[in-house]
Amino acid sequence: MTIGEARAVGPMLGPDDPGYEQARALFNSAVQARPRLIAPCEHAADVVAALSCARQHHFEIAVRGGGHSVAGASTVDDGLVIDMRAMNSVSVDAARRTATVGGGALWRDVDRATQSHGLATTGGRVSTTGVAGLTLGGGSGWLERKFGLACDNLLSVELITADGRRVVADEEQNTELFWGLHGGGGNFGVATSLTFRLHELPAFSAALLIWPPEDGAEVVRTYRDLAADAPDAFGGGVLYLTAPPEDFVPAALVGKLACAVLVTCAGPEQELRDQIAPLLALHPAGSMIAELPYADLQSMLDDPPGYRNYWSAEYLRELPDAAVSSFCARALDMVVPSPSQHVLFPWGGAVARAEGRWPMANRSAPWVVHPLGMWEDPADDARARDWAHALRDELEPYSTGAVYLNFIGDEGQGRVVAGFGEQNYRRLARIKSEHDPDNVFHRWHNVLPDPGATP
Repeated sequence: MTIGEARAVGPMLGPDDPGYEQARALFNSAVQARPRLIAPCEHAADVVAALSCARQHHFEIAVRGGGHSVAGASTVDDGLVIDMRAMNSVSVDAARRTATVGGGALWRDVDRATQSHGLATTGGRVSTTGVAGLTLGGGSGWLERKFGLACDNLLSVELITADGRRVVADEEQNTELFWGLHGGGGNFGVATSLTFRLHELPAFSAALLIWPPEDGAEVVRTYRDLAADAPDAFGGGVLYLTAPPEDFVPAALVGKLACAVLVTCAGPEQELRDQIAPLLALHPAGSMIAELPYADLQSMLDDPPGYRNYWSAEYLRELPDAAVSSFCARALDMVVPSPSQHVLFPWGGAVARAEGRWPMANRSAPWVVHPLGMWEDPADDARARDWAHALRDELEPYSTGAVYLNFIGDEGQGRVVAGFGEQNYRRLARIKSEHDPDNVFHRWHNVLPDPGATP
């Protein structure tokens, strides 16, 4: 098929076209696929046309929103990329506390649009993540303990299936598909519009506290004990990172490994200060504590694009002192200086209370360990991967065996099943058989169609 023939179907970019290189670039620079065609879509009809073109010419398909998939699900070699980025509208109904969001929107689009109404919903931990990809895969973020994961706030999805049908899934129609879209990822079609429940957020505050790495074990233990009894309004995480060149960071730490705690609060600054008193008693070397708009925090934490990435994760059923010691020791293997992060996130609250409702398994796990590797030099590839694997291996005795799939790359089909559990995976496979029996959408952690359920 020529580019000219493709353009008869709709706007397409090929390798020789201006803008192709910029259009194919992803957040993870380690992924260097070269699609045969990139189809920029502005309307659902463009998505239908692009799917028809791909099916007619037997092109493998990838769907791109924010382009943050560490596994490279947003692109494909020698295939067709459905580029959703122009479909980024956000419509807020403040009276009903809902937001309807285009399938290519980023979380910054949602956060800014809802903030003007004093409303918010759980998004990602940075503003540049795609709304659809994050939500369909679950949607972990700073507000999750208070308001649940992004998918828990999903009210409706407009989806284009592999055969070009436009369907709506919600609590009243296509209910089984609607269930599958709460964590089942991009396995069932292209989400062109998503509607979310919003929540009042009259005040938001955050604290970022930093210590030299030798203080890390005491900091992590204190944070662990604090998180165990924290109210739902409090989120955040404890992590090792390269200390940034910020005014509140001592010059002696800048550019070096440091231990940090980020605490977020769906409430005013004084409420936050009262909660983190045990951490402040450890005399952090630097601190930033402020009441600020939620959208501002989201954009302050944006990861820089263009780095090589490798991520992994594991749910932990407990975090005893021995696990804390292992977590802290493995931080020394991280590539520094780099934007890499060696993180423990507390779950619980609204996340745990939705256990069993949607496809994701083990939501009641109290902790998620997340090595998030980002580095520049390809010579560090093996080192970064070994660090992530070593952290997971060392904490495996405390693992539930499950994993949050949005946090990992391609770690094999066994890990996909672990993300859902056997029973939920079989249910998803039946949904897959109904809506995508040919497994057209397989770039995200793939749920394979159930042959016995195929019409």
